[in-house]
Amino acid sequence: MTPEQIHWSFVHYDRIAADDLYDLLALRQRVFVVEQRCVFLDTDGVDRFSWHLLGRQSAAGDEPLAAYLRIVPPGRRFQEPSIGRVVTAPEVRRTGVGRVLMLEGIRRTREIYPGQPIKLSAQRHLENFYGSLGFVVSGEPYDEDGIPHINMVLATR
Repeated sequence: MTPEQIHWSFVHYDRIAADDLYDLLALRQRVFVVEQRCVFLDTDGVDRFSWHLLGRQSAAGDEPLAAYLRIVPPGRRFQEPSIGRVVTAPEVRRTGVGRVLMLEGIRRTREIYPGQPIKLSAQRHLENFYGSLGFVVSGEPYDEDGIPHINMVLATR
């Protein structure tokens, strides 16, 4: 699979299909809970206010979810709009899909919240990845659910 083969759907929570919701929650649990061995409450109450970006290998929507992130409105998690729950399926890692996912997420966030900086809470081992997309460290490192994190911000263009 290549990043060009990803078909994106972008939907607010109040319009998300039940199968898409199931798939995104399953992917998040597969990676964040099982793979990373992190027991935490993934359904944090923020999803219902957020926009959801889902990437599949097929426009028909019948392929497994390959990539996902959510865009959280200002004031729900941070003062700024934020990108979170960024995840790629293990099968598509190291193909560039994660970079394409983030670029698409940044583009969509700027469309919805023009002229505002974008914030995210990055796992420390991904700091260089997010830095390569223009995010800069904002604040001190902290522990979130047993994993070192750092807040990062992408300034307005």
